[in-house]
Amino acid sequence: MGKLTVGSNPTASATMDISAIELSAMGQAMDAARQATGWGDVPVGAVALYQGEIIAVAGNERERRQDPSAHAELLVLREAAVHLGTWRLNEVTIVVTLEPCTMCAGAMVNARLGRLIYGAIDLKAGAVGSRYNVLSDPRLNHEVDVVIGVEAEACGALLKDFFATKRS
Repeated sequence: MGKLTVGSNPTASATMDISAIELSAMGQAMDAARQATGWGDVPVGAVALYQGEIIAVAGNERERRQDPSAHAELLVLREAAVHLGTWRLNEVTIVVTLEPCTMCAGAMVNARLGRLIYGAIDLKAGAVGSRYNVLSDPRLNHEVDVVIGVEAEACGALLKDFFATKRS
């Protein structure tokens, strides 16, 4: 059964399960999110970790590729599968700046992802704790350990700044 851990910053007791490597990966995910704004995409970034090493990094590329499925999470899932030579990613951790949507959460279940760490909560479309709980639904064939709220303020600020700029 998947485990859910909630925290608001890396020093909170609920996030004690976060390693320095995972926290560093969140920084790289935020860098990838910032890069995505360069081609007009919503700033979401993701990193895939395997045995403490980064095996994939991506930002959203929906606008860049004109592909509705080019979410950062799906891009790193695909790259991780290629890197490892298997679609079963039970030893992989995905670190992402924003709570995954239903599409991405469903892909994580189907990939048998081992762990997910995310920053900002998505009250509008989140599928891992806010709107839906896809990764901890016992009716599905797999559950994923989840850590919520790592660097949430910084991740949320990326999105707020992006949309403020879009509106002005």
